[in-house]
Amino acid sequence: MPLASLRRAARESVSGLPRAFWWLWTSTLVNRLGGFVATFMALYLTLDRGYSASYAGLVASLHGLGGVLSSLGAGVMTDRLGRRPTLLIAQSSTAASVALLGFMHHPLAIAGVAFLVGMTSNASRPAVQAMMADIVRPEDRVRAFSLNYWAINLGFAVSSAAAGFIAEFSYLAGFLLEAGMTAVCAVVVFMKLPESRPQRTPAEKRAADEVGLGTVLRDGRFMGVVGLSFLISVVFQQGSIGLPVAMGEAGFTPADYGMAIAVNGVLIVVLQIPVTRFIEHRDPKRLLVVSAILAGYGFGLTAFAGSVGVFALTVCVWTLAEIVNAPTQTGLVVRLSPVHGRGRYQGMYTLSWAVAALVAPLMSGFVIDRYGAEWLWGLCALVGTLAAVGYAALMRGLPPAERSTGRGAVETGGGAVENGGGAVETGRGAVETGGGERGRDGSGARLTTETTAP
Repeated sequence: MPLASLRRAARESVSGLPRAFWWLWTSTLVNRLGGFVATFMALYLTLDRGYSASYAGLVASLHGLGGVLSSLGAGVMTDRLGRRPTLLIAQSSTAASVALLGFMHHPLAIAGVAFLVGMTSNASRPAVQAMMADIVRPEDRVRAFSLNYWAINLGFAVSSAAAGFIAEFSYLAGFLLEAGMTAVCAVVVFMKLPESRPQRTPAEKRAADEVGLGTVLRDGRFMGVVGLSFLISVVFQQGSIGLPVAMGEAGFTPADYGMAIAVNGVLIVVLQIPVTRFIEHRDPKRLLVVSAILAGYGFGLTAFAGSVGVFALTVCVWTLAEIVNAPTQTGLVVRLSPVHGRGRYQGMYTLSWAVAALVAPLMSGFVIDRYGAEWLWGLCALVGTLAAVGYAALMRGLPPAERSTGRGAVETGGGAVENGGGAVETGRGAVETGGGERGRDGSGARLTTETTAP
C-alpha cells in the first residue's frame, strides 16, 4: 500500500473522535503500560517469597474473586455517583492497594490485599465503558472501542516485556511503579475528564430508579449476551491457561510457549485498527457468529499442533476472532443498555469476564488432568459452535442501529435519541434536546476496557 494511502487510513481511523475520548484513551494506555504486577505475581510468590504453587494459585483466585464481587457494585456506583467519581475512587484505591501489596509478608496479609487489589482494579471498568458510551457518537463506537482495545494490548505487550527486567532489579519497584502509574491515571481523570452522565429531570430520575439490577436480570436478550460473553471468555482464557500447560506436557519449553503466544500481541497491535476499518459498519450478527466459530475452532485446531510453528498458526486464527469480537460485542452491549442504566448493564457485562477468569483455570486443569489436552481443545470447538448459534438466535429482530443526526444522536432500541440538552426517556431509550449529551467535548467520546481493559 502506498505511503499516502497508509497516512490517509491512519487519519481516518483516529479522526472525528472528541478530545475527551483521547484523554480516556491515554489513561487506559498509561494504566496498561504500568501493569507489571499481574505478569510477575506468580514468580514473586514462588521464587522471591518461597510459597508453593498452590498458594500462588489461591492468591490469583482471590484476586479474581475480588473482581467478580466489585463488578456489580461498581456498575451501581457508576449510575448513582457518576462515571468520573467512580473512576477516581477505583483508580486511587487501586494505586494504594497495589503499593500496600508490595510491603505485605504474611501469607494471610498477601491474600487479603490481593483480594482488595482485584476489587479495586476491576471497579473502574463499568465506569470506563459507560463514559465511552456517553461521549462517543453511536456510529463511532466500534472504532473507539477498537482503539481502546488496541491501547490495552499495546500497553500489555510493553509492560510484559518490562516486567521481567524490573523483577530482576526489585519486585518492590514493580509494585510501586504500577501504583504510581495508576495514580497518574487518576490525575488524568481528575484534570481532563468531565462527568459524562446525562442530566436528568426529576421525572427521569424517578424512572431511572426503576433501572435496578433486577431490571438487568429480567432483560432476556441482554442476559443472553452476557451468557455468550462468558462462554467466549472461557475459550479465550485458554490462551494463557490451557495452552501453556498443554505445550509443557507435550515437551515444549516456556520459551516455545512465549514465541507462540507472542503472535497474539503482535497481531492485535498490527491488525486491530485496519480490521476495525473493515468491520465497523458491517452486520454485528454476522461478525459475532464468525468470531465465535473462529475462536472455537482456532483453539480446536491446537489438538493437531505438533510444532511451535503450527501452535503459532492456531494462535493466528483465534487472535483474529478476538480482534473482531471485542469491539463488536462491546458495541452490542451499549446498544442494548438504557442510557441511565449503562453502569449497571456494563457491570453485569464485566461480571461475565470476571467469572470466566475464575472458571477457566478450574475447567482446563480438570479436563487436561482427567481426559487430556485434546479433549480441552475439542470442548473449545464445541463451546465456540454453541456461542455462534446463540448469537445468531439472539440477534434476530435486533432493533435498528443507532445513528447520529447533526450534533446529537438518534439511538433506537436500548440507546438514546439526542438532539441537544435535556433528556426524556422513551421506553428504554432517551430523547435529548438542546446542546448534546453532557460531557461531550466538541464532538463526544467514549471508552471501554474491556474489555480485557485496565
